[in-house]
Amino acid sequence: MQTPLHPLADYIERLEKGDALLRDSPTNLIEVVGILKSYGVVLDAYSNNLNSIAKREVLNIFPFFKYFNGQVSLGKLWKHWCHDRINYEYSEYCMKTMYWHGGGGLDQYIDSQDFYKVAKEIIAKKFKNNPLMLLLDRVFPEFLVEQLRVMTYYRGLGEFWRIMSDLFINLSNRYDHGEITSINSVVEHILDGLVREAAKSFIYQIEIGETSYEVVPASAGLTFLKDLAVPYVDAIFFRGGPFPGTVSYNAQAYQIPYDQASFTYGALYADPLPIGGPGIPPTQLMQDMSHFLPSYLQEMYHNSFRQEDDLLVQICQSFQKSMFCVTTAAIKGLSPFPLNTQDPQQQESNRTYLISWLNRLRDSCLESVNAN
Repeated sequence: MQTPLHPLADYIERLEKGDALLRDSPTNLIEVVGILKSYGVVLDAYSNNLNSIAKREVLNIFPFFKYFNGQVSLGKLWKHWCHDRINYEYSEYCMKTMYWHGGGGLDQYIDSQDFYKVAKEIIAKKFKNNPLMLLLDRVFPEFLVEQLRVMTYYRGLGEFWRIMSDLFINLSNRYDHGEITSINSVVEHILDGLVREAAKSFIYQIEIGETSYEVVPASAGLTFLKDLAVPYVDAIFFRGGPFPGTVSYNAQAYQIPYDQASFTYGALYADPLPIGGPGIPPTQLMQDMSHFLPSYLQEMYHNSFRQEDDLLVQICQSFQKSMFCVTTAAIKGLSPFPLNTQDPQQQESNRTYLISWLNRLRDSCLESVNAN
């Protein structure tokens, strides 16, 4: 089959041969597995907190203690004030970005009449003895419903990261036992995990008093891969949102695309150098991961040219490499036919599919991560 005239044609051929977007090398393997081990630990904390908020802070207009997972004490409060804690703000940034960009069945369901009906029942039950809030709901009928929509995304991202955390920790364990020996085996591990959980049903239930409400019931037919994983990849890996202090929000400056679908602020496009600067949300994630690096990755950073002087930048570069591995798994898992098919018509369909992905990656950091 003739190679298409595409700037990233080499990557298309690489995917068709079964390889990953990230080239295979011992250094890349250490970076990817090590950073995903750290990321898995951080995602465990993020997931627990998001699920805790979705359970405990429903329709709480002033959730002062939302980062405490229901365990408030003077000791934890002091650590919180001293910032001796996980940066849960980053998980909320991802949730809000995912909510804003939408996509998938979850985005459609929260705008449905079924969702609106149960939301109004929850509001009535929650504030049955609060005439002020009931008046607020009457005057602004969408305000509290919107809070429940946001809570649904707390739960959705919490469930998504719960699965991914376990997947990444298991990857590290397999690496420690000598079962993961290449970048391709990393991709296969992630792909197998995504396929295994693909059809897992997403539901969201809450308790108001002694009454249980199905905010998102099983009958909605929402699943892990189609309605959580794919919208997450699109919103966080590709689109993202402009970071304050890096671009002008002045409409006349035209530094932010008018079309939301044209955003390229996601993890695959991020410049690692600004990491550490104020107003850059990924800085919080890199700081969190810096506390859980495995010893072999710490040693690798220590032996680098600047050692730990630019630790967050090095972590960001490793993280970006790992996200191209996750993207490879997503591309393989969503392809219309197996990428190694020998059927000419299936090859043509796959080629069209791959070109659509590579078109989006044209301005990403794909070339730079493979140059190291």
